[in-house]
Amino acid sequence: MKNLKNIGLSFLMIIALSSCKKEATELAVEETKKEIVSEADLAKMQTASFTIDGMTCAMGCAKTIENKLASQAGVGQAVVDFETKIATVKFDSEKQSLESLTKTIEAVAGGDSYKVTDSKKM
Repeated sequence: MKNLKNIGLSFLMIIALSSCKKEATELAVEETKKEIVSEADLAKMQTASFTIDGMTCAMGCAKTIENKLASQAGVGQAVVDFETKIATVKFDSEKQSLESLTKTIEAVAGGDSYKVTDSKKM
């Protein structure tokens, strides 16, 4: 009986020790791209505003559009205000235009969700 008890305890110890092994998990690292803007480039920067219809939430809709705009070449800053439904974008006019930024906004989420109803340079 004592041998059976020792074998059982040994078996439980082996299981406990083998289940405690440490597994490495990979972390997703998001690469951030930063563009250095020279004074000459700052002179080319223009500001435009876009009225966007179809947004239903601040985090899912407005933030997604904001991130998509900010990732475009020549865009220095993009801010989307969910409450007013207005996106304000600072961009290099040699790399982007009102039309290209409008297409970018309307293409988010497959192109069926958002519509730019008004755009103007400030």
